[in-house]
Amino acid sequence: MNRSILIVICDFLLVSLLAFSSVDINKVTDQKTPKSLTMEMATNQVDAGKDLTAVMRQALDEERKNRDRLIGELSKLRDTSGHQQNLLAEREKALTEREKQIDSFQQDLRSREQETLQLQQEQTNLAAQLAGAQASIQGLRTQLENTATSASVSQGRLQELEAERRRQEERSAALQAQLTNLQRSNEVVKAEQQRLASQLQVAEVEKRNASEQVSRLNEEVKVQREEKAKLTEGVKALASRSGELAKEIRDNRPLAPNTIFNDFLSNRVQAAFTAVRPGLFGEGEKRADTVTVLISDGTNNFALCHVQETPFTFSTSRQDFDAIRGQLRHGAAQIPVRSISFCWPDPRAVLVPVADAEAKQLGAKVYRVSQAPFNFQDAVLVGAKEGYYGECRFQIDQATPGYLKLDNSFIRGIFGKFNPSRGDLVFSRTGEILGMMANNTYCMMIRNFDATATFHLAKDMRTQHTGETLARLSGFIQGLPTKLQ
Repeated sequence: MNRSILIVICDFLLVSLLAFSSVDINKVTDQKTPKSLTMEMATNQVDAGKDLTAVMRQALDEERKNRDRLIGELSKLRDTSGHQQNLLAEREKALTEREKQIDSFQQDLRSREQETLQLQQEQTNLAAQLAGAQASIQGLRTQLENTATSASVSQGRLQELEAERRRQEERSAALQAQLTNLQRSNEVVKAEQQRLASQLQVAEVEKRNASEQVSRLNEEVKVQREEKAKLTEGVKALASRSGELAKEIRDNRPLAPNTIFNDFLSNRVQAAFTAVRPGLFGEGEKRADTVTVLISDGTNNFALCHVQETPFTFSTSRQDFDAIRGQLRHGAAQIPVRSISFCWPDPRAVLVPVADAEAKQLGAKVYRVSQAPFNFQDAVLVGAKEGYYGECRFQIDQATPGYLKLDNSFIRGIFGKFNPSRGDLVFSRTGEILGMMANNTYCMMIRNFDATATFHLAKDMRTQHTGETLARLSGFIQGLPTKLQ
């Protein structure tokens, strides 16, 4: 082999050897001295870090479960009142702060896990580099031992090799220092992970306690709400029942005859009718004035009077009216009469329709038709035109349904001239309209406002055939039992 090539090979081997080992230069040329290179490598195991990460993840899962439980308790605490609401608000605030702290712990934990992975990767890389360096040193050692006997190196070349060796040693020291720093960082990360795990356990205990308190408070609030709801329903039922009882008592409280008659005097309505009919010497005018009241079934309003107090008479003459006009007056207010209806089943009861606005215009009380005419044995009879009134007893006559028979043996509290006659108004003891006297013995009860015939008042009424209608109604009255005529 060429001497120059051999020298170059030896130089390369020496440089590589000096880069990864510490060698005594004075012993390089000593063939009898065994060559040895030693290097110790300290690596850090990361299994413990992985175990700690697993523990922290498990603790995080437990923390999430506890947080869900705390949220459930918090939703119950929100419904409490008074002191419980304040306590629930404090628990909710503490829970929110705890959740923020847990989120911070989770972020720190993820950051530490990432740092741990980076450290593990760097340690793996350094370990690989050190392993490669050790393999290279071992190979160089073998080559050096094989070629050292035949190489002669100049003193200048040895100095260069020594300088290169020092540079490699400095690099190795720097790598070692970096590895040490990484080990310290790993220890810091482990300590931080342990601290976070401890804080998570404390937070778990606090959340569990808060969850128990929230659950207990929610149960108390639920019970209180149920009791309050029951109490409210009871109060409503009692109030409703009290109102019904008060109305029932008020509706069934008998009024004194004086009170009923005084009320009648204040609310009576003057009715005036004028009818024109042809006669032997031209048209004849018939006028009728009466006193009545306004009555209602809750929907419609009417003025009530007896047919004999109007210009109409039931006869068979069949003579028509040419014109009819009328008006109702109460105090200074008056309204025109637009139509007149004859009640069913007894047409002797004449009804004059009055609209709600017209009733307000008159300002008179609208009497309700009695819905319970048999609650009292006696009633109050008022002679509208004669001005008498008194307390009378009426009986039910099975042969005349819809009529009440005056018990002449029981008439008391008579004021003024008292001779009951047709057209007198009969009031119940509660002040409602019971009916009107059909004659001096029987009272026809007013239960509805059904009409058997209606006249629409106008200046020309010949087309309405009033005479024929009155004749038909006269036949109906004559068909009634004699005691009712």
